[in-house]
This record gives sequence, structure tokens and C-alpha cells, in this order.
Amino acid sequence: MTNRWIEPIALLGKHVTLEPMDLRHVAELQAAARDGQLWKLWYTAVPSPEQTEEYVTTALKKRDQSGEMPFVIHEHKTNKVIGSTRFLNVDEHNQRLEIGHTWYSESYQRTAKNTETKLLLLTHAFEQLSSIAVEFRTHWINHQSRRAIERLGAKQDGVLRNHSRSEDGGFRDTVVYSIIQSEWPMVKKHLQFMLR
Repeated sequence: MTNRWIEPIALLGKHVTLEPMDLRHVAELQAAARDGQLWKLWYTAVPSPEQTEEYVTTALKKRDQSGEMPFVIHEHKTNKVIGSTRFLNVDEHNQRLEIGHTWYSESYQRTAKNTETKLLLLTHAFEQLSSIAVEFRTHWINHQSRRAIERLGAKQDGVLRNHSRSEDGGFRDTVVYSIIQSEWPMVKKHLQFMLR
């Protein structure tokens, strides 16, 4: 494999470590998704236990083909995988990427684990990769996700109407947010304050 903009790396925090996803994580991701039966939420893309191996295989294929970087979120206190996240829509030439495909076991939603995960990802994107902008995208209907993105300090760029087709054949309206490089110092300070 040639040098890429985003190389596999573990991002270590106080509460969580983001580990590069691997096929050995399939069983742990299955267990994490069972906490809340997250695959039953029609507006998210969390794999069911039967689909988890394919989910991981697809994520690893996208890593190799388009430079995405999938992570599992490993919680220190319980020594468990509690979810997944990734860098995607990687545009090295324009130094832009998206943070997405993020989900947590129901027990860990709306906790410091999410805040720290975003701080680790954003710090790596802005301070190691020199990104000029980091995007977040979510389903129009996913109000919980939209509020969480807004709490980070991201600003809404717009709504992509009929942006993609859902598994049931319907269309998804996608809300796009971003944080730009000049905003990063303020956003970082805000996230560090939230973690305290």
C-alpha cells in the first residue's frame, strides 16, 4: 500500500481509544449494536448482527480503495467496543473530509464518550492532517444526531434534498454541517470545556 493522507492510527483519549477497524472486531460490534437494537432505527445505518461482517468488510474495502479510515470506539472503563466512527468522503487535494458513520451502544449515547471521540477525530483532522474543513452529515429526520452535531459547534451548510436512496426505496434528505480551520481553536476549547 502506498502512502496515503490518512494512515491507520489509534487515537488515545482519557475515556476511549479509537482503534482502526479490523475483521476481528465483528463480534464486539455485534454486541455493541445489540445494546438498544440500533439497526431497527430506520434513519440510521447501523448493521444488524447478521450484517456486521459485511459492514466491516465494506468499510475496509473503502479504506483501501478511497482512503476512508474506519475506527471502532473502545471504552477504557469496561474494556468494550461501544460503537464505530470513520473519516470518509476524503478529498486529499482540497484537504477536506467528513466524520460520519458514527454510532454508539444505547448505554453510551449522550455521554462524554461521544464528545471525546469527536475531539480526538477533529484534533487529528485539523492538527495532524491540516484539514481546511471537516463535514458532518445526517438524515433530516435524525434530530438527536443534528442536535449533537450542533453542540459540537458545527454550522449548518445546507440540506441536500433527495440526496440518496434508502434501503426501503425512499429518498433521504441530508443535512450538511461543517467546521472550518479558522473555527477549530474555538471549537476545541468548547469541547475541552464540555469534557471537564
